[in-house]
Amino acid sequence: MDIVESKNGVPIRLTDERWVHITEEHSELAGYYYEVLETISAPTAIYEGKADEFIAYKEIQPGKFLLVIYKEESNKDGFIITSFLSRNIKRIKRRKQLWHR
Repeated sequence: MDIVESKNGVPIRLTDERWVHITEEHSELAGYYYEVLETISAPTAIYEGKADEFIAYKEIQPGKFLLVIYKEESNKDGFIITSFLSRNIKRIKRRKQLWHR
């Protein structure tokens, strides 16, 4: 398990169980472990999710984005729910922007 700090100063956990879930559902992310963590600590932007989640994204190649969905349960604890790659983030950008670099 690794922990990074979100832009809100909340420790966000990436557990082994979640990493297995992410890589089983999105096998193309197998080599992106540290990039997933970095997307929480140093995102391009953060948007509001559907049920109190946060959606952080970072462009990892021109036109290719890594999105990480995570939750902050309190100011002392949070966790990564899932992550995936996308070439189209227009739907995400329609949501309420919470933070931008």
